[in-house]
Amino acid sequence: MRTHADTAQASASGTRTETDSLGTIDIPADRLWGPQTERARRLFRIGTERFPPLLIHAVGLQKQAAAEANRDLGELPTDIAAAIIDAAAAIAANRHDEDFPLPVWQTGSGTQTNMNANEVIAHLANRALGSADTRAPVHPNDHVNRGQSSNDSFPTAMHVAAVEAVERELIPALEVLRDSLARRALEWVHIVKIGRTHMMDAVPITLGQEAAAWARQVELGIARLRDAIPRLMALPQGGTAAGTGLNSHPGFARAFATRMADLTGLPFTASDNPFEGMGAHDAFVELSGAMNTLAVSLNKVGNDIRLLGSGPRAGLSELVIPADGLSSSIMPGKTNPTQAEALTMVAAQVMGNHATVTIAGAQGHLQLNVFKPVIIQAVLQSARLLADASRSFAAHMVDRLEPNLPRIADSLAKSLMLVTALNPRIGYDKAVAIAKLALAEDITLKDAASRLGHVAPEDFDRWVRPEEMVRPGMALPGGG
Repeated sequence: MRTHADTAQASASGTRTETDSLGTIDIPADRLWGPQTERARRLFRIGTERFPPLLIHAVGLQKQAAAEANRDLGELPTDIAAAIIDAAAAIAANRHDEDFPLPVWQTGSGTQTNMNANEVIAHLANRALGSADTRAPVHPNDHVNRGQSSNDSFPTAMHVAAVEAVERELIPALEVLRDSLARRALEWVHIVKIGRTHMMDAVPITLGQEAAAWARQVELGIARLRDAIPRLMALPQGGTAAGTGLNSHPGFARAFATRMADLTGLPFTASDNPFEGMGAHDAFVELSGAMNTLAVSLNKVGNDIRLLGSGPRAGLSELVIPADGLSSSIMPGKTNPTQAEALTMVAAQVMGNHATVTIAGAQGHLQLNVFKPVIIQAVLQSARLLADASRSFAAHMVDRLEPNLPRIADSLAKSLMLVTALNPRIGYDKAVAIAKLALAEDITLKDAASRLGHVAPEDFDRWVRPEEMVRPGMALPGGG
């Protein structure tokens, strides 16, 4: 029978033969993975989706923290632990992403990706210890996976990746967009324009008030994300196969959480009920829900700016959309709201991802949810898309928008809904008559009011003042 050292030798055909409990298999000689990964690579030829680098980074962190905890608890010899820790740190630094070839579409516990990590780390560790054997003295199961199961290790990596994505990518990007919108709100605070409800002319507002509403939507989106984070900070690591912690040191869960907190600088803790963290993934459904709400918010912001920038002559044209150097393939000089379109497409994808996460989150059966890979794939994609789109929209759209002041003033002056200011003074019915006559005769409200004898011209000028209508309480019945 061949030894591991024998079977690890590269063949002339560019492969090496390795042996595990299931037999022998040929593996590309230049790759670090082992038999379990190679079998999975051949079995799961499904789609092109691969886990993003952030998830592989989190898998590396999980293995590093586990080895450090096991070392401190006396579960691993120091030399073996040190080799595992160094190899896992290299995985966490994304220096071996090419050795994680498996698709998202695999066993629902993420077992194949967990074993992929175990094998790559064992190979690297053995190489560092001077061994030509990829499974000795460091064994992928006995040492790298010590006190762990895919059932608690993979969801732990999911938690770490999701928290880092939100805390370090998504929220900072949203803060950029929020601040950009808030700046425009301050700059536009005195620009009075016509508001619109039901897509029809309504009472006056300011352009600043409009932009401030967008900024508030983003601000509330950030708050919702932060509300969801604490449930993701509790790590299920230590539950092993079914939640009981079988084959794990009694102090492993807490030691692991302490090491993970130190490695990431984030306040991770050991879950007080790993059964929940392995059998259900409600925390991810909650986080995806917050991102879904954020997508709804950003969809409105993108569409509002798209509508206000429509034109430049046949639309609302109250905002001047920045020319980005991109144009129609047939209509010369046409400027399209490309950033708004990209943002709203991202919103559509995130909404679809939330449907996926919702369905997948509902697949917790007894002690295990077996839709883990697709959950984290969707969550990380949503976080990344929202972060990238927010930064792009802030820089290339919001920061470069300009108000079309003549168009805004003209639309405001022609609006029939300014007649609303007369309601407290002459009554609703007379105000309706003025608006109807102005529309029918294509005359101003002031002329219609005078013709009907309902309001003298000088009173109309004192009572119908758009700049006061945007701040309730400044123009009261009986005032001057």
